[in-house]
Amino acid sequence: MQLIYLIPFISAFIGWFTNWIAIKMLFHPRLPKKILGFTFQGIFPKQQAQFAQKLGKLVSEELLSFSDIEAKLTHPDNINKLMPYVETHIDQFLRVKLAEQMPVISMFIGDKTIQQLKSVFMTELSTLFPVIMKNYMNNLQNDLDLEQIVVAKVNNFSSDKLEQILNDIMAKEFRFVEIIGGVLGFIIGIIQVLLTLLS
Repeated sequence: MQLIYLIPFISAFIGWFTNWIAIKMLFHPRLPKKILGFTFQGIFPKQQAQFAQKLGKLVSEELLSFSDIEAKLTHPDNINKLMPYVETHIDQFLRVKLAEQMPVISMFIGDKTIQQLKSVFMTELSTLFPVIMKNYMNNLQNDLDLEQIVVAKVNNFSSDKLEQILNDIMAKEFRFVEIIGGVLGFIIGIIQVLLTLLS
């Protein structure tokens, strides 16, 4: 009769163990193995190609679209952040490099003329930069297939690497699933003991 009180603990162990096995079966066995006529393989190794395709599509369409990058690059706030660097470079060019390359012309360009030239250049460049960025992004989108890059990268992951990445991301969730299995097993064990004692 005393052994009946071990049921909750045995059930808790079974609940924890089955969930632990289920988590391990996400990644193992790495390669297909036949056991009693049935073929077994870890879910992620088996579905790696499909996982790579879906992740590639998700990244290219939802997480990192070229239109979002283009909008960010051509936003006036970001263009304005570049302008002080551009202005410094133009000033350096007009005052130093132009004098070195064309000393005769530089003799006729005073500080006032330099300021006027800078103003003209800066106005023109602030209009030109968004157009350049837009054209650059269009060319980059044609040359760079984000979806295929992600698919190739994920497909080339070793099973060990894939397991490590997912464990790094979901370690707490996996542990929680194991604990929940033990807790539910313990509760079911208690119910079994109560039903036995009351019958």
